[in-house]
Amino acid sequence: MKYAYFIFCSLTALALNGCTPVTPQEPTVISMQATQAPLSIMGRTHSTGDSAYEFGFPGVSFRTEVIGKTLTAELQSSGGNSWIDVIVDDNHITQVKLEQQLQTIELFNFSGSGRHSVEIIHRSENWHGSVTLKKLTLTEGKFLPAPALPQRKLLVMGDSVTCGEAIDRVKGEEKNTRWWNARESYGMLTAKALNAQVQLVCWGGRGLVRSWNEKTDDKNLAEFYEFTVGDHNPALKWDHRSYQPDLILIAIGTNDFSPGIPAREDYVTAYVQLINKLLHNHPQAHIALTDGAILNGEKKAALIDYLRETISRVNNTRVHQLISNHYPGDAQDAHPTKDQHAAMAKDLTPQLKALMHW
Repeated sequence: MKYAYFIFCSLTALALNGCTPVTPQEPTVISMQATQAPLSIMGRTHSTGDSAYEFGFPGVSFRTEVIGKTLTAELQSSGGNSWIDVIVDDNHITQVKLEQQLQTIELFNFSGSGRHSVEIIHRSENWHGSVTLKKLTLTEGKFLPAPALPQRKLLVMGDSVTCGEAIDRVKGEEKNTRWWNARESYGMLTAKALNAQVQLVCWGGRGLVRSWNEKTDDKNLAEFYEFTVGDHNPALKWDHRSYQPDLILIAIGTNDFSPGIPAREDYVTAYVQLINKLLHNHPQAHIALTDGAILNGEKKAALIDYLRETISRVNNTRVHQLISNHYPGDAQDAHPTKDQHAAMAKDLTPQLKALMHW
C-alpha cells in the first residue's frame, strides 16, 4: 500500500466514490466535581457550596477505582504548605506539595487504558492549611463503583505524634511540612492491622488543658474534637452521628506535661468531662487511654496515675487503660521515627484486639 494514512473501503463506497479516509476519534473525557465522583472517603470532610471537599485533619483519604488512560485531580491548600500522598495500584507512591492556587495534579498517565486504583491521603495537619479537592478528570475510560471501606471504625485522638510529625525527617535538612506522614503514623498502621477505617483527630502542640508553651486559650482536644476542619473555621462543626467508632484511642498529655506536671484535680476533671462527652456521643464505643510515646520518668508516672484516677471516676466498663512504651525519637527530632511508629502500632494492636475481641 502506498498511502501513509489508513483508508477504509466498502464495496458500495468503492463503486460510488472510491476509498474514504477514516477521521480519528477524539479521546473520551469524563470530568466530575469531587462530591459527584464515586469516592470512598475516610476522615472528616466538609462539602462546600461548589461541590468540592474541604478537609484539614491528617490521614483524610479518598479512594477511587477506574478504567482509563489518565486521571487528574484539582486541589489547593489555603496555607500552601500541605502535602498529599498519591498511591496508584496500591504500590506506586508519590508525594505532592499543594499550593495556594488551584493545581491540576496528574494522578496517573499510562500509554493505554486499563483498570487502576488511586488513593489520595492527606499527609499534613490543619495548621499547615485546609485542603480542597474540587474535581477529577478521566480520559478513555469510566469510573467504577467506589470501593468498600472496612466495617470496623476507629477514632484516634491526640497531638503531633498522632498526626505523624517528623516521620519522614531528612538528615541535615531544615524541618519542613514534608516531614509529616500520617500514612505511616501509629494510628493508621494500627487501624490497618485491625482491618478498620480510621479518623485521626489531632493537633500538634495542643493538649488536654494547655498547649506545649503553657497557653490555655488555644483550642485543645475537647474543643477541636468538635470541628470538621480544625479550628480554622469553628462554624464547621462535625456531626458525630455521621461516624460512630467502635473504638476510640486517646493519646494526649505530652504537651500538658511539657512545662511541668499540671495540677491533678484540674487535669483529671477535664479528662472526666471529655470521656463523658465521648461516651454520650458514641454510645457503642469502647475508649482506650494511653500516656503516649514521648513522656518518661516522673512525668510519665504522673500521667499514668491521672489516667487511672480518670477511669475510676468515670466508672464505666467501656473505658480502659493501655500500656505504652517510651519511644524518644532520635538526636534530630524528639518525635518518634518511622520505625518507632511501627513499633508503637505493634504494641497497641494486640492490646486492642484483646479488648475488642477482634
